[in-house]
Amino acid sequence: MTDIYTDGACSGNPGPGGWAAVLVEGEGKRAISGGEDRTTNNRMELMAAIRGLEATAPGSEVTVHSDSSYLVNTMTRGWKRNVNADLWAQLDDLVAGRRVTWAWVKGHAGNPLNEEADSLAFRESQARAGRTAEAPAASADPPAPYLTHVDESGRASMVDVGGKPPTRRTAVAEGRVAMRGETLRLIREDGIRKGDVLAVARVAGIMAAKRTPDLVPLCHVLPLDSVSVDLEADGSAGAVLIRATASTTARTGVEMEALTAVAAAALTVYDMCKAVDRGMRVEGIRLVSKSGGRSGARGPETPGGRQR
Repeated sequence: MTDIYTDGACSGNPGPGGWAAVLVEGEGKRAISGGEDRTTNNRMELMAAIRGLEATAPGSEVTVHSDSSYLVNTMTRGWKRNVNADLWAQLDDLVAGRRVTWAWVKGHAGNPLNEEADSLAFRESQARAGRTAEAPAASADPPAPYLTHVDESGRASMVDVGGKPPTRRTAVAEGRVAMRGETLRLIREDGIRKGDVLAVARVAGIMAAKRTPDLVPLCHVLPLDSVSVDLEADGSAGAVLIRATASTTARTGVEMEALTAVAAAALTVYDMCKAVDRGMRVEGIRLVSKSGGRSGARGPETPGGRQR
């Protein structure tokens, strides 16, 4: 009979990760551990179980103890396997050749073997985080082959940016409200009954940028250093042109704040002018550029421009 205590850790999710398994067989005990430079916490939980079972003989009786509900409930309750198909296949093969029991344990609750596995996994993740930090900036933030706001069980989640250093970040977004020439003339001549359209829309955009986490689920609350919103009633374009710039010093970017500012300013223009022009169209809201963070400066067409 073998008891295996497993744990996985990740510095950021995704990020540098580590796994560990502590095997207890009779009076003997041994520990194994390892890690990867870029992975996820759930993959490390799976890898810990895989490596632990690989260290046992085929046909043996094993109890795997883990504080990962993702691992234990998938194996015992049939949770859906939306991702990590490669590791689930390996785990299934190992389980098929052994008599395995799965036991969930509460993490950080004083179980010395669980704590040992946790400590080893964390140490492995930190060792790889150190090596990753020394890698060239060009390869430090590769494109993600997955949706960053969905966890490994397919549920919406906020991205963990705790492993990133705060840096100066700026984002620029643009959009427009297309309308009749007569409507543009009324805006320029302050002929809209509700007031100064461009001034009110500018304030609305700035206020919306500050409230982005309240409007867009899963956005981080950022300490905005500045937000500017510029509007122009352009007769040649047949539209009010809108451009917003947002800046912060933080662990994640301000793309959503800039885009939200443009959207709110555009909706304000529409609302103030809809009585005289029902055919207006809000168009072309897009990110123009971003800078800061490990990925540096990027435009909307730049490959690998990850957004939060």
